[in-house]
Amino acid sequence: PVLDTEDAWVSVEGPVSIVELALEQKRIHYPLVEHQFVLCTILYAIMRFSLKSVKPLSLFDSKGKNAFFKDLTSIQLLPSGDMDPNVLSIRQQFLVKVVSSAVQALCSSQKAKEVSEEELFPFEKGKNWPTLAVDLAQYLQISEDVVKRHYVCELYSYGMDHLGEE
Repeated sequence: PVLDTEDAWVSVEGPVSIVELALEQKRIHYPLVEHQFVLCTILYAIMRFSLKSVKPLSLFDSKGKNAFFKDLTSIQLLPSGDMDPNVLSIRQQFLVKVVSSAVQALCSSQKAKEVSEEELFPFEKGKNWPTLAVDLAQYLQISEDVVKRHYVCELYSYGMDHLGEE
């Protein structure tokens, strides 16, 4: 972008303006930022639901693992459309665990009315983990229908038929 400056500002001395500093920065590679976001969401889900048997980097292939340790301004090779079936299976199992844990947490918070989940985790107010798992499925190249079906099955198995019907 071209920044026009008035004549009065040309002779001003001092530190460089924040606009000029911002324009000098390299542009980030947005797909790489999305890739990092997916990892952060996975790590947060593991922490939130105490999923002990999950290894977060096992959910990514070698290209995906290498991309995590690169500068965000660099153009990196990210995972393509063809994925190893073993990695896809691990990803699907992870998403199923997240949905199961979310439904279990929802059920236990409804049974124990004296302490609500919002009081325990105030920063999660309004966070819908099953919906987040469906969104993650799109990034992780897993069928969203598999995650949705598992969610409905979990709701029915915990006796929340009214939510399962929706």
